[in-house]
Amino acid sequence: MKKLLFLCICIKVSFLGYAQDSKSLLPKLQRIAREKQMNVIYILTDDHRYDFMGFTGRIPWLKTPALDKMAKEGAWFKNAFVTTSLCSPSRASILTGQYSHVHKIVDNEAPAPPGLIYFPQYLQKAGYQTSFFGKWHMGEDDDSPRPGFDHWESFKGQGKYWNPLLNINGQHVQYKDSTYITDLLTDHAIDWLDKRDKRKPFFLYLSHKAVHDPMSPAKRHAGIYKNKRFPLPVTYYQTLNDDYKKLNWPEWVKQQRYSWHGVDYPYHSHQSIDNLVERYCETLMAVDESIARVLKYLKDNGLENNTMVIYMGDNGFSWGEHGLIDKRQFYEESAKVPFLIYAPGLFKGGVTVDKMVQNIDIAPTILELAGLKKPDYMPGSSVLPLLKGDTLKWRKKIFYEYYWEYDFPMTPTVYGVRTDQYKLMHYIGLWDQDELYDIKNDPNEVHNLMGDPKYDTIAKQLANELFDWLEQTKGMQIPIKRTVRHALGDYKHKTQY
Repeated sequence: MKKLLFLCICIKVSFLGYAQDSKSLLPKLQRIAREKQMNVIYILTDDHRYDFMGFTGRIPWLKTPALDKMAKEGAWFKNAFVTTSLCSPSRASILTGQYSHVHKIVDNEAPAPPGLIYFPQYLQKAGYQTSFFGKWHMGEDDDSPRPGFDHWESFKGQGKYWNPLLNINGQHVQYKDSTYITDLLTDHAIDWLDKRDKRKPFFLYLSHKAVHDPMSPAKRHAGIYKNKRFPLPVTYYQTLNDDYKKLNWPEWVKQQRYSWHGVDYPYHSHQSIDNLVERYCETLMAVDESIARVLKYLKDNGLENNTMVIYMGDNGFSWGEHGLIDKRQFYEESAKVPFLIYAPGLFKGGVTVDKMVQNIDIAPTILELAGLKKPDYMPGSSVLPLLKGDTLKWRKKIFYEYYWEYDFPMTPTVYGVRTDQYKLMHYIGLWDQDELYDIKNDPNEVHNLMGDPKYDTIAKQLANELFDWLEQTKGMQIPIKRTVRHALGDYKHKTQY
């Protein structure tokens, strides 16, 4: 009986993707025939929305030459989404290859459950030299080295733009003299590339703090976009009055307009959206320069043809759509992220991919580059076939989840499903209206079709697919996190616990 119980526990642990930190206890992955293991540099930014790049034309005055180069000479994934539009859950999905309700990191405060496997652990076992630089943000007050990385540099929580305190391989180093975090992380990342063991393939994870609020550009970029006007979205005005009711929008969207995540009281301040967007774009400039420095290093050192550079945002960002700012919702601008791949030795550039990809596809992609088949518990897929135009077996739908946070009670728990034409958003725990959009004919998500008899069949079909997904992935329970303190974003109830 004891042997049977032990076997059952081992099977359950393997299925969920949990294991001890030791490399020796990692599940053994099947090898894939590859001519050579590729180096990988994964660059992640915080809150960078999908269309705030020069080449998209969304912001006429925004210049991002390095991002433009990646798109022109590499691949741009036009429909890249996260499974949860929130920093820590999204980062955990990238590193584990799993949905939030599986890895259990559903907010920005709680630490990771013990035993989570991060895909760089597999890379280490496959002979890679690995490194991490920047924002980790799983466990607010913990900057200690995590499994999977031979070299580690990070900071607690959100960190600071200026004069940061870094944990470098377990030792704290305080920087002064107006040290700017984006430049510092890039300096250290390139220095590690220069001093690495050149006999081994490498994986470098460069995780920028930028462009998270409160935005703070490098001194050389401050003011370069001063007095630039931001073209407001078409859904900016409807919650100023009762127009949103005619469009069948939920009441919580109206109520959030004057809140931490609303355009009329952003971050509990009365700031113009133009000024916020100016600083946001100015802060992005150092990130673009960071990318340019990385690409130049690869070219100058003969690494370009055997290295893949991946650029991605951890979640999207609303700038006035539906009267909102920030993220968390399943509207397009919140859940969609920039996703670019540059690998001149692997494929010819100028590729635009329309298929829907997600952050759970990152781990399988990088594992394939290392010559490893993804573990069965990862639901995502490698995007490498899409780079070659092979789309026949690709997914037809994506799923989304976000769980209500104690700190930001304005946004409800939402589960969602999206196809190439329709999107369904199902809310839990409030007396309000679900949402259904024909995003092919209504890309700005203006007209909520939920309740329209002509779309009853579509709504029921999508709802069933959503619940099938949750049942099949053991997601029918809402994870609750222990919180006993004042809620950061709830200005209406400042004294409550």
